[in-house]
Amino acid sequence: MALYGAPVWGQSLAVGVAKLLQRLQRTIAVRVIRGYRTISFEAACVLAGTPPWVLEAEALAADYKWRAELRARGVARPSPSVVRARRAQSRRSVLESWSRRLANPSAGRRTVEAIRPVLVDWVNRERGRLTFRLTQVLTGHGCFGEFLHRITAEPTAECHHCGCDLDTAEHTLVACPAWEGWRRVLVTKIGTDLSLSSVVASMLGDDESWKAMLDFCECTISQKEAAGRVRDAQSRRRRAGAREADFAQALAL
Repeated sequence: MALYGAPVWGQSLAVGVAKLLQRLQRTIAVRVIRGYRTISFEAACVLAGTPPWVLEAEALAADYKWRAELRARGVARPSPSVVRARRAQSRRSVLESWSRRLANPSAGRRTVEAIRPVLVDWVNRERGRLTFRLTQVLTGHGCFGEFLHRITAEPTAECHHCGCDLDTAEHTLVACPAWEGWRRVLVTKIGTDLSLSSVVASMLGDDESWKAMLDFCECTISQKEAAGRVRDAQSRRRRAGAREADFAQALAL
């Protein structure tokens, strides 16, 4: 629906319209990947495997112009094989343009840099689903001290499971000793290199590797979420106790 009429307007897209398309696409992409609303446009689209609609519109406009030129030369209807070849070429052109844009992302750099080397395989994959918890690890937006502190949901960025000063998705995946058991299981499937780019490449390699990463994320993040709920409940009880103490003191006066 967003690209309706794109062959006509795709070559002369106004800046304001381009920004509107980007805002709409980001909302949809975040829902597709089951992610936090704070995830950037670049990271959300990369994970969803959907090129920017602006590039898609430009490709549709170029295809429309190509057909018009064929008609001008007397070719009313190109053969199906020619049309398929043209569509494949347009798709390659869109992905190449997108990859060039992703070379310097404005946000979501960790996610983009991990997927960009295998962007075509990621977009064209026929297996592998994203879940809420897997997306948290891939984006860093989730129940990690650094992210929660950034959005003022936690007073510090520390890891509540090992005491490290900075709890990030990378810390959870690579270093936190609380998840060593699950990490050993993951390493047996994908190898010892747990850099995100290597993990993503391994996930694309076979179903077992994807499932191993999915299991790691589901198990670790669910436990971090449970621990966070316990901390929240304790904090609420402390605040309620403080209010009761203040009330009792006021009555005594």
